[in-house]
Amino acid sequence: MNVLHFINAFFSDSAHWHGYDGIPTRLREHLQYSLTALAIAAAIGLPVGLLTGHTGRGGNTVAFIATAGRALPSFGLLVLMFVLLGLGLTPVMIPLVVLAVPPILVTTYEAVRSVDPSPVDAARGMGMAEPRILFQVELPVALPLILSGLRSAAIQIVSTATIAAYVALGGLGRYIVDGLYQRNYEKVVGGATLVAVLALVTLGFFWAVARFTVSPGVRRGN
Repeated sequence: MNVLHFINAFFSDSAHWHGYDGIPTRLREHLQYSLTALAIAAAIGLPVGLLTGHTGRGGNTVAFIATAGRALPSFGLLVLMFVLLGLGLTPVMIPLVVLAVPPILVTTYEAVRSVDPSPVDAARGMGMAEPRILFQVELPVALPLILSGLRSAAIQIVSTATIAAYVALGGLGRYIVDGLYQRNYEKVVGGATLVAVLALVTLGFFWAVARFTVSPGVRRGN
């Protein structure tokens, strides 16, 4: 009941809906950090995963990168980047991107490698160029698994972007950090609730994207 009381008190307080510390502002900041990190991670992970998956080369390197990325603690990396680079968005982006690249890279690689080789061989037999084979034959079949990697990365970023508040930036983590410092548990619970809701919205968004971009035949096959 105490948690529900904190949630109700936080969201019913009109002061939390206006100004630089209002929910719309903090939500916009959190989305900005999350979308930027996801875009950078996708720009790294998708091309490398598609290329290595299509050629079948670099599987061990992909596995090593994934293991190394998952082993690095996000908060520890944030502190290190803050010491090296000082205040700014870059020290936050680096740990978020490092967190997000492994699921995108590994699932993209595995998605392409798991495509049935029969249509790929048939396409090669017809003289189709390798880029066309990748984008017209392999990618449509691999898309559901690729989207699952992007979804996993996005949810991890949304949940972890709260660390931005530890280096004086904004976002929903501001409520958690400031609330702990002020011993204002209403703020802490409210901020945590917003992060959880945003993660669920992200999950729903990727479900909708998969629904509209994956062909019905591929969905039934999965």
